[in-house]
Amino acid sequence: MVDYVADRAVVLGGGIGGLLAARILADSYRHVSLVDRDRLLGVRDPRRGVPHGRHAHALLAKGQHILEELFPGLDKAMAAEGVLAGDLSGNLRWYFNGKRLSQARTGLSSVSATRPVLEAHVRARVAELSNVEFLEGCTIRGLVTTADRKRVIGVEVLDDGAAAATQVLRADLVVDATGRGSRMPAWLEEFGYARPAEDRVKIDMAYTTRHFRLREDPYGTDLSINPVASPAFPRGAFFPKLGDGVSMLSLTGILGDYPPTDHEGFLAFARSLPAPEIYETIRTAEPVDEAVSFRVAASVWRRFDRLREFPAGLLVFGDAVCAFNPVYGQGMTAAALEAVALREHLQRFGDPQALRFFREIKPLIGVPWEISTGGDLGFPGVEGPRTLKVRLANAYMSRLHAAAVHDGAVTRTFFRVAGLVDPPTALMSPGTMLRVLRGGRATGPAPAPEHALT
Repeated sequence: MVDYVADRAVVLGGGIGGLLAARILADSYRHVSLVDRDRLLGVRDPRRGVPHGRHAHALLAKGQHILEELFPGLDKAMAAEGVLAGDLSGNLRWYFNGKRLSQARTGLSSVSATRPVLEAHVRARVAELSNVEFLEGCTIRGLVTTADRKRVIGVEVLDDGAAAATQVLRADLVVDATGRGSRMPAWLEEFGYARPAEDRVKIDMAYTTRHFRLREDPYGTDLSINPVASPAFPRGAFFPKLGDGVSMLSLTGILGDYPPTDHEGFLAFARSLPAPEIYETIRTAEPVDEAVSFRVAASVWRRFDRLREFPAGLLVFGDAVCAFNPVYGQGMTAAALEAVALREHLQRFGDPQALRFFREIKPLIGVPWEISTGGDLGFPGVEGPRTLKVRLANAYMSRLHAAAVHDGAVTRTFFRVAGLVDPPTALMSPGTMLRVLRGGRATGPAPAPEHALT
């Protein structure tokens, strides 16, 4: 018999963060209600509530491990549906600073699933839990508290159906997983609490994405071709193979250099990339849809961990806490790390201690935050404090990427860190530093890639 800590938890937001929170809470609460304004069950297309869902997504290796642990057999289920998978650097072709990195096996899997497909698989597994219900098509009106505002006891929602009825969902715990647009700072202020301070790095970036049916294969045994934006080459792209001869091309631009949506402009932007095979492939390919764009003004970390007071019965989760620059692919994995932390927190304390939880997830957020914002601050036009640590790190990473053009072992080490599997200190091990110092100024063609999987 399950020893539940309380009767009901309500999760606001049905994206990956909300789904993972519901999965963890189902082990500790007798009933879990997941609320979202979109229709969720059975949906496999991009949703209004996830505007970035139309564009290339990445689930880092650590996130992949956690999802497989929480939902055993998830990888096999996606593979059975035709979702491609391979090694993170053995089967993905990466360009940094305009040069192609030497490929080498990391032992880490990369699954070439679109965000809607991945979300659909995770949602289906959560929906199988007998004590989880999905409340779809519901607008979240606000939180309900006790008279002294010290505890949240529910949430007011408006059913957007024909009746358009408002109801209050009573809850022992409410989890805000509503993403970048979370109204939590305003709600806290309304209840007499301080708004969290924000760490913010303005990036003014955009994705523009289009799908193509290819007439020629640029991949070989690779799953994706990814020229990563850098200060020297500030335009980037992700070009994953999706199966059935269809590929997605997501172009990325930073600091207002938005990739165009018109056909000629899209092609011209692709032609400017340091991976010429992308343009050569799509110029003869058949577009299967119109290009769509998505913009992100800034990376934002709401510092709930610095607050001194916070209502009981309330947590904040996922992008509602920290919304990263999406080109680094860290958001879903950060949510997965927070899910594991939430499970451990509930096992120790039962009734969640919000301020303690926010401090527990601080280092989990801090590592990817330093990786992504540090990289962004390498662009001269990005506003933010360039500490000595940031300047030294960016100088070292430039040397490391130059060495990785010729040294697959450096590539392997880098992607194990970028995948959040190994700590950043692995990049500074004596062996890796020696390789970087020896190879960081190498010139000439890179060696033939080592293809790990066929």
